[in-house]
Parts: sequence; C-alpha cells; structure tokens
Amino acid sequence: MNRVILIGRLARDPEIRYTQSGKAFCRFTIAVDRRFSRAAQQEGQQTADFIPVTCWEKLAEICGNNLTKGRRVGVEGRIQVRSYDGNDGQRKYATDVVADNVEFLDSKNAGGSSGGYDAPMGHSATPAAGGAPDMMGPVIPDDDIPF
Repeated sequence: MNRVILIGRLARDPEIRYTQSGKAFCRFTIAVDRRFSRAAQQEGQQTADFIPVTCWEKLAEICGNNLTKGRRVGVEGRIQVRSYDGNDGQRKYATDVVADNVEFLDSKNAGGSSGGYDAPMGHSATPAAGGAPDMMGPVIPDDDIPF
C-alpha cells in the first residue's frame, strides 16, 4: 500500500503551471519536523525534512491560489519516484508526494501573509469530484502536537 500523510509548513510559495493539454498542476515543498529522542530534544536538537508535493487539476488550482509560504497544511497522497536523464547523461531519480487531499490547518494570515482568501481552520482542499471522504481526521491544537 502506497499512502502517506504529512503535516508541515510550506517552505516556499506554491508554483502553479499547466501542461500543454491545459491540465493544471501545482508544486510546493513542505517542511516536516523530524522527531528525536527526548534527550536530544532537551539539548535543542531539531531538524526538518523538506518534502516536495505535487497536486493536479482542481486541487492544484485551489492550492496554488490559496497557499503561501509558512502556511501549515496536512497532505495525504502517495509517494512517486520518477527517473530521467540529466544533462550529464547520468540517470537521475526524483521522489515526491502526489497529493489527493490537502487540508489547510491554519488561516492564511497565521502563515505570515496578508489579504485574499482566508481559509478557516481545518478547511479541506479535497476536490468535490469523486466524493472522496475527508481522511485527515480531527483538527489537533498546536499545543497537543509533540514537535
């Protein structure tokens, strides 16, 4: 089973583009805190993984128009590994998460941006087509998250 659920903050503003056939896709990177042992946490040792995320069609447009750097999001999707030939002729591999659901976990103003769309806490950006249920679960206050 290839399913992944991540909660993190956008490391940069999302990029929305369109394929030659007019299909929208959006790319962004989220920073996800990595847990350490309690002893390491007490010493102030923290790090984050920067995970690239891609979403398509209506979800891409929603994310591209409403997310900004610093916003806290929940992403549900699958891991995809692609390969391509680099300029140097070597085979390169890229891994990213293809999102099926993106949940906005804070308001737009809480992420450090201003104006425009203000998503309510827990707002889901799951496209309505297909009627997929919201699988991100309940909104958990920041104080209850251990990282």
